[in-house]
Amino acid sequence: MSRFVRASKYRHVFGQPAKKEHGFDNLKVTSSAWDTNVVSASGNYISVNWNSSGGGAFAILPAPSPFSGAPGIPFKLPDIVPLARSHTAPVLDTDWSPHSDSIVASGGEDGNVMIWQVEASAFEDWNTDGWVPRDFGPVLRIAASPRKVGQVLWHPAAQHVLASAVGDHTVKLWDLGAPESPRAVLGGHADTIQSLAFNPTGQLLVTTSRDRKLRLFDPRVGGEAVRVGEGHGGIKGARVVWMGDRDRIATTGFSRMSDRQVCVWETGALKSVKTLTLDQSAGVVMPFWSDNNILFLAGKGDGNIRYYEYESDNLYALDEHKSSDPQRGMCFVPRRVVNTSECEIARAYKLTTSAIEPIAFIVPRKSDSFQSDIFPPASSIEPSLSAGEFFSGKAVSLKFVSLETGTVSTASAAAAPVLVPTRSTTAPAPQPAFAPSLSPVVPPPITRMSSEPTPVSASASASASSLAYAPTPASPADMRLPPSRSASTHVSDDQRAATTATSAALQEDNERLNAELREAREQIRNLELKVEGLRANARRAATLLDN
Repeated sequence: MSRFVRASKYRHVFGQPAKKEHGFDNLKVTSSAWDTNVVSASGNYISVNWNSSGGGAFAILPAPSPFSGAPGIPFKLPDIVPLARSHTAPVLDTDWSPHSDSIVASGGEDGNVMIWQVEASAFEDWNTDGWVPRDFGPVLRIAASPRKVGQVLWHPAAQHVLASAVGDHTVKLWDLGAPESPRAVLGGHADTIQSLAFNPTGQLLVTTSRDRKLRLFDPRVGGEAVRVGEGHGGIKGARVVWMGDRDRIATTGFSRMSDRQVCVWETGALKSVKTLTLDQSAGVVMPFWSDNNILFLAGKGDGNIRYYEYESDNLYALDEHKSSDPQRGMCFVPRRVVNTSECEIARAYKLTTSAIEPIAFIVPRKSDSFQSDIFPPASSIEPSLSAGEFFSGKAVSLKFVSLETGTVSTASAAAAPVLVPTRSTTAPAPQPAFAPSLSPVVPPPITRMSSEPTPVSASASASASSLAYAPTPASPADMRLPPSRSASTHVSDDQRAATTATSAALQEDNERLNAELREAREQIRNLELKVEGLRANARRAATLLDN
């Protein structure tokens, strides 16, 4: 056993379940066997697939805080609660818009996609004398397929763009401003689509399927996958999540021997770079990614939540939140709404057979000040571009919000903030991360460098500063009198300030070089993916000509 302990600021993160009265009880959770998370959350509300008669429905409830609950809403829900009713068959999946905490999409076995908007007044006077539940109605209906709609997923950057996985083994992308027909149809799946995920810019979409394949699409290039790779060996439920703005995805699934696995894949060739075997339980594992470089894994039918820190293509186990109550489903809230004063880096809602339990994942800190090292900027609620701009091929500039000040900033996809994990003595230095992008940008000439930009050490910076700010030798006349104590202290302070300024300037240059390198790599990847798409279209054209 190594005597070195891997350095990490998340080593002591723990899951703190809320008090019982801060959750909800007496829920009538759907009995459908379809594999989705069953529950979804925005910054203000949660939705739960409901077991209702006479068609499909789901419940919409205020999102309870793990520290204070949901004000005005009783812990034990009444037997009759307001439901979102309009589907004629069970609701299979819901997803909240990343650009509005009050808009939710749903998909059901009736083949319809519906959009709902929640008014805050819907929860006034709940469960008081004379209170009458009023069901929600959809603001938009889309006949997506003659077969079921298994998953719905909002675009992370473009407003009013929604993806739906339908029963004919395709993914359809919709512009809600013109929902008469899908703007893109992504095919090639030989069996049921089990999950899908966008990268942070929404320019790439990855799917897992029952045919045991991973497929990577550029929705704006064409309907065929630009990458296809072998996934997990088992046919049971496989899930996928994009690992932030890196060119990495994480999947969970089963081996041919029914072992539960988690894998990390490189998106350039869809090759596995890391595989971990978890256990031999039968429940599907639900993966969730946090921009703190933490991958959460929650198994259906388990009571536990594992979490790992990602560093240099390795997954290092941090801890495990254990519970005796098995979960039917789970979801995480957007990171922009976590409670920074409690050092809460992530918040989950655990759904059991009849209850919802909030869980806060906390990094213990003694200081009451804002902890900038564990709270990088989060994705903003403001959209980065419109649906029309996205489908016309406009480049994406992501918007981020500071969790300390609430200010919104814009960054290009290549320069999006990346929280670099702490380097340890047992792991190699992490390489600069970048986000694959497919914007039609011609890369500038790239000068080949002998090596990647190397961060300048503090000692080197100090040495350079000392040389740059060395004091001028004193004249012989001045040497006759020793300098006063106050004067020497003043000079020392000036040197120290100059050294600090020089170190900061060197650090800024280092970050700029890393950003330029990431941008150059991204542009190269753009061209590779475009060439791959053109080749796929050429093969299809050749096939049609041969026939």
